[in-house]
Amino acid sequence: MVVVGAGLAGLACALRVAGTGADVLVLEAGDGPGGRVRTDDAGGFRVDRGFQLVNPAYPALRRVLGEDGMADLALQPFGAGAAVAIGGRRHVLADPRRLPTAALSSVLAPLGSPVEKAAFVAWALGAATADPRAVRDGADEPLASALDRAGVRGRLRTGVVDPFLAGVLGDDEGRTSASFARLVVRSFVLGTPGVPPDGVQRLPGLMARRLAALPGTELRPRTSVRAVRRSAGGVRLRTDDGEVAARAVVVATDAWTAARLLPGLDVPAPRGLTTFWHEAPEQPAARSRARLLHLDGDRRGPVVNSAVMTAVAPGYAPTGRHLVASTVLGADEVAEPVVLRQLEHVWGQGTADWELVTTSSVPHALPALLPPLRARQDPDLGDGVYVAGDHRDTASQQGALTSGRRAAGAVLSALGLRPAA
Repeated sequence: MVVVGAGLAGLACALRVAGTGADVLVLEAGDGPGGRVRTDDAGGFRVDRGFQLVNPAYPALRRVLGEDGMADLALQPFGAGAAVAIGGRRHVLADPRRLPTAALSSVLAPLGSPVEKAAFVAWALGAATADPRAVRDGADEPLASALDRAGVRGRLRTGVVDPFLAGVLGDDEGRTSASFARLVVRSFVLGTPGVPPDGVQRLPGLMARRLAALPGTELRPRTSVRAVRRSAGGVRLRTDDGEVAARAVVVATDAWTAARLLPGLDVPAPRGLTTFWHEAPEQPAARSRARLLHLDGDRRGPVVNSAVMTAVAPGYAPTGRHLVASTVLGADEVAEPVVLRQLEHVWGQGTADWELVTTSSVPHALPALLPPLRARQDPDLGDGVYVAGDHRDTASQQGALTSGRRAAGAVLSALGLRPAA
């Protein structure tokens, strides 16, 4: 079998198939595994390709890595809450179960009325306690209308809920599937996201090393696939290095590459994100807020969130230096001075002496999942061709991993092999 793409979906697929003893070749256009889940070196700073978190509550993550792999991932958790800038002050809203010291400040913060706060808590807890299959397969609507119906309105909505979800969904218009948003909120309630100590690339790196240890496997980087052609007795791939033949091929790329390789494939529109990475000369947040996501409750600019990465994982920067990641929606150019002016408000200090490390612009960061949610799409396109990726499930690491494993199951069934657990 051949897998096109060594992102999370492709690696998850390859691992499951190779676990049965079948031969697997993974073709990757980039210089290594990971897809978007990569970390680059920028003058000694560890810079992910956009602000990314890993949530240990994702069931597929533990299923793919196992307990030993989760331990090797060594997630460094963010704080279970957010610091919201309103006027000249920053207010902490947090999960009292995991950050009890912030319970009183969360209640007293001038971010919506008690009724609005109670409505949001009820909506979030409802998402956390609902059967995820029922959420995934049930009635759907745009997120904005779902929040309206739940009574999540006012200052809490505009200053906290909307910017937080905008950073996660890549959407500040509330058009995203409410079912998908509820699944996202469920994962945040059930788990505390974090980052590996040396960047998110550790996740696909662990998967690739596990794959390399299995007999009959090969991951071939810097190999772009130009065309996928069905033929008698199998599938043929045209690459820069010649043709490759296989009984089955899984296209596990991003949605738009998959659409190019598989004409007629229905894919969602892309959503872009841009992250500005700055070095701050001093830690910009008080110790109690250092590991929290910071939001602009006054919405004074394009930044939807900002975080001190080195407060969570010091290995993101050389010893004693401070790396701040700030994200805006879209991949269009945003002037850095605009971002820095807003960050002065977010962090409550001047940013004139902050140095830009780099900018991560990802035009195809996320597929736009509009209602109705179409999760668990059939990977089998017929004639030995299969497709996987977060665009075939949910726009998340959970969706990518699950889709890859689902495609592997379909391939193994077609080849008459016993699927691995």
